[in-house]
Amino acid sequence: MKNSEFIGTGVALTTPFHKYGTVDFTSLGNLIEHVIKGGVDYVVALGTTSEAATLTADERKAVLNFIIENVNNRVPIVVGMGGNNTQAIVETIKHCDFEGIDAILSVTPYYNKPNQKGLYYHYKAISSVSPLPIILYNVPSRTSVNMSAETTLKLAQDHKNIIGIKEASGNMIQIMNILKDKPKDFLVISGDDPLTNSMIALGGVGVISVTANAYPAEFRQLVQAGLDKDFEKSNTINNALLPFMEAIFEDGNPAGIKAALSIMGIMKNNLRLPLVKTNVPTLNKIKSFIEEFKSPIIS
Repeated sequence: MKNSEFIGTGVALTTPFHKYGTVDFTSLGNLIEHVIKGGVDYVVALGTTSEAATLTADERKAVLNFIIENVNNRVPIVVGMGGNNTQAIVETIKHCDFEGIDAILSVTPYYNKPNQKGLYYHYKAISSVSPLPIILYNVPSRTSVNMSAETTLKLAQDHKNIIGIKEASGNMIQIMNILKDKPKDFLVISGDDPLTNSMIALGGVGVISVTANAYPAEFRQLVQAGLDKDFEKSNTINNALLPFMEAIFEDGNPAGIKAALSIMGIMKNNLRLPLVKTNVPTLNKIKSFIEEFKSPIIS
């Protein structure tokens, strides 16, 4: 699998649930068709947006197998595989059947707050056993630890199967330092939908998006316009989507995007505790946007 397979728009798939909490595979199938029809370049299974932390091991396996079967080789699949127990991740990778999966997205360890040396050796251990390319995932707002540009660059330089990073620190100086000194083929992928346009202008290669669950065609055109350096077009689409991007993250992810997908008729608006539905004012913002939205896609 070439690094270029992960240039463009990836979508972090949500996991639909029935009213009483079981996985709604029919709606998951609807979502997969919706985003592939919208032209996304790849999908991410079992990421943060999927509520993977609340799925049992059997459910995670079932969801992943369903995604592999229904995607049916139409686009690459990246699977979320991270945590704060390095040895457990190593053992999982050693015993995993990666048939139908194209790369691993691995979040920095959370809660136990390793220093930069700990982060480096954590990913070194994962790299040593992974048969697939690895995309690092830095999201300090969720993990309470930030992986520095220096650590990211050292990992990129030392381990050939670490091919990129989903950067969601929101720290544009850090991101610019990664872009300035990275190996040529190392991918810097936006993990913040509202910052995607800016990151691409600086040299990023795309996004792993939440918004693209709802508006895959629009987000793909935003990204492609940026990659084509047509910033008038990318700015137009970005500005049109910005109120939606702000609204869906107002009460946390994936509560906002699930509310949107429910309004669109793609899935029911059900989450698993400790997550709950958006507050009514946020829901009304999302509903108003969807009802009034006129697609800015320019042919």
